Amino acid sequence: MGKTLSNSYITSFCMELSMLLNAGISPLDTILMLIDDERDKDGKAVLNSLLPPLEEGLPLSTALKESKYFPNYMVFMLEAGETTGRQTEALRALAAHYERQERISVAVKNAVLYPSVLLVLMVAVVLILIIRVLPIFNDVFGRMGSQMSPLAQSLLGFGGALSNASAVIAVVFGAVFVVGFVSWLVPPVRLFLTRAFKNAFGGKGLMGELAASRFASVMALGIASGLETDKAVEMASVLSGGAKAIDKKHKKCIEMLLSGEPLADAMFDAGIFNTRNTRMLALGAKSGMTDLAMAEIAERSGREVQDGIDRLIGKIEPTLVIITSVIIGVILFSVMLPLMGIMTSIG
Repeated sequence: MGKTLSNSYITSFCMELSMLLNAGISPLDTILMLIDDERDKDGKAVLNSLLPPLEEGLPLSTALKESKYFPNYMVFMLEAGETTGRQTEALRALAAHYERQERISVAVKNAVLYPSVLLVLMVAVVLILIIRVLPIFNDVFGRMGSQMSPLAQSLLGFGGALSNASAVIAVVFGAVFVVGFVSWLVPPVRLFLTRAFKNAFGGKGLMGELAASRFASVMALGIASGLETDKAVEMASVLSGGAKAIDKKHKKCIEMLLSGEPLADAMFDAGIFNTRNTRMLALGAKSGMTDLAMAEIAERSGREVQDGIDRLIGKIEPTLVIITSVIIGVILFSVMLPLMGIMTSIG
């Protein structure tokens, strides 16, 4: 498991803690019980790292911080919950938050993986037809004293150019792979590329909805942990920002809150929440249930992002299949129709 814990592990961990602590079991006894039930070696190492601070009587948030396994904002939110007497609520909110992040993360990975695999397969099939199959047909036509159609000859020439430039293409793809690998290994490079991507696309369409979903999730977590509204907004801005357009909205929201505007109005006027979510947040504030309203908004926003990603994948996959089928059909017909004409004349 190393130094990085998965969202699914943190979700289970927070939910187990909340149930045991809510039953009146002390943090130290809770961790001891979890250690007894843990069968994974790495999992035991994580839990054992929490024992020394707890045995000294330190708070659970301090134990999480000193273990260096858990995210800083998780520690911060739990510490806020301990300060306000809402420890179990903070843990439940943390579990819900990381569960939403896990679902969204999986959906985003699928949205990138499936189309990428289809695109690679499409390109591979087309290249095989152009570089390997068309020369065979060209030989067949030559033996018959004829030529392929102009389109097929053009594709054959293109395939020959690609074959001759194979070394250059390999170098280009190798360079792209090296850049991607370095970006994955070197945090500053990865951060730079991520920031550039967010600045270009982060405030638009599905990426904008994803940022709003993360903002709502962190807000729900902060309010459940007992943070003041402006502090929760600041925390949500840091964790869901990164794009200029999104950061501008967050800045406007914070400025409106500092000027005395209600939270729902600030969210709506800044362009963070839509009309439906704003109405729910306003009703939650009037009924004294802001935390429940924000949690529902976060859950709803997460579902909407997942649905949007599913719709996007549903459009991309058949589009790639149709494009591939059309390209293959054009290539084959450009060869087969003249060949059928020759066979008919011979017959």
